[in-house]
Amino acid sequence: MKQLQLIASILVCKFLIFVGKLMGKRSSSAPGRLALKICPQAVRMLSQKVKYETICVLGTNGKTTTNNMINTLLLKSGYSTVCNCVGANMFDGVATAYLSKASLFGALKADYAVLEIDEATAKIVFDHLSPDIIVVTNLFRDQMDRYGEIDQTLKQLEIAIEKAPEALLCLNADDPMSSYFTKAVSNRCVTFGVSQRVDQPLTEEKEGRNCLFCNAPLSYEYYHYNQLGNYACPNCDFKRPTPDFSATDVVCEPAIQFTFNQTETVSAEIFGFYNIYNMLAAMAVAELLELRIANYTEAFQSYRPQTARMEVFPLSKPVVLNLAKNPAGFNQAIATLLNDPRKKAVVIGINDMPSDGCDISWLYDVNFEELTNCTAYGVSGKRLYDMALRLYYTEVCDSPAMNPDPVPLAMDFLKTDCEVVYVLVNYTLIFDAKDALEKEVKLYQKQQKKGEQK
Repeated sequence: MKQLQLIASILVCKFLIFVGKLMGKRSSSAPGRLALKICPQAVRMLSQKVKYETICVLGTNGKTTTNNMINTLLLKSGYSTVCNCVGANMFDGVATAYLSKASLFGALKADYAVLEIDEATAKIVFDHLSPDIIVVTNLFRDQMDRYGEIDQTLKQLEIAIEKAPEALLCLNADDPMSSYFTKAVSNRCVTFGVSQRVDQPLTEEKEGRNCLFCNAPLSYEYYHYNQLGNYACPNCDFKRPTPDFSATDVVCEPAIQFTFNQTETVSAEIFGFYNIYNMLAAMAVAELLELRIANYTEAFQSYRPQTARMEVFPLSKPVVLNLAKNPAGFNQAIATLLNDPRKKAVVIGINDMPSDGCDISWLYDVNFEELTNCTAYGVSGKRLYDMALRLYYTEVCDSPAMNPDPVPLAMDFLKTDCEVVYVLVNYTLIFDAKDALEKEVKLYQKQQKKGEQK
């Protein structure tokens, strides 16, 4: 009976994905949600058919990028995978990933599963599958109406990890919220981190001010950003662990370059200091799986950022689209913008849909005050007036251009004297903005081709 239910759920999932794509939808969660009503045990049944190991990536920021980098390295090494590449990280999205990969009769040919999982959902997902490696990228405050304060997120994650006592934890050594698990749980742990001071252009609020074990204020030799850095508790033995996988000789502009474990120089055509952590986490997993990648720079050449992770659209001037959904993410996007020496215009888009988080008070924890070197400012989204007010209070701009849609603003800014336009938006604005920019690129290329023919 269970096998028949599984087959039926696979058929339904695949059909719904097909119909969804015809309608121009991503179909990354809904097919799995409906299929699970037919076979609630589908994930458990299919996850057991993965040939080798299951890697789960958790954390506030960088989950999708890290997850997809790990997947890239596995595919580059000749392995087949189950992967929720588009970032559908709830249980429904995990189910869709498994069901879409399965054959019509319930077979699953996958060497590894690589799954991005929401921190609050992990305790549910781990009832249905057994992770072999759990990566924790970082833990920041995010969507207060859903997660609450950061200590609540930490508790949710601890509950999930306790359900996977055999899993190897791969933790961010520079984040005291993540490295907390090196001492708080019985799992085997390895860590990754940036083992040098790297000056960043922003001064930020720190989430993890106090030791999670004795509550004494942590002492820092230096910060990278937010609470990430070289820390130690003056009152107990909690401190930054020496990373098992480290980056030194860091260069962030024009693109990322660093030395991995003091042996190999690695570079990638991606931007933002935070991406070094994503690369380190992916490389740590590759080393743990003994993939024996001869050249990481070459391996990362085939990696393409998922939607709106500093995604560049080549128009008359480049337009850079980036997802920013919480203070830490926005501040790192702003830091990347500030490091760009070109004349910049910026569009900031804020929605307050359930997927974004309905509470937007976090806008006042973002360092918008640093955006003083832009040639033009625009605000968009359902909360464009709130964003305009936020810029007014920063004294950066008291009359930004306004449009509920960020793309027309970006197109208008291309006509100014700026050299690049940054579009920084939260989750529910991303996909429409990407689609619209892709259409603009096609139109632009068509016009350029006509001009050449004349």
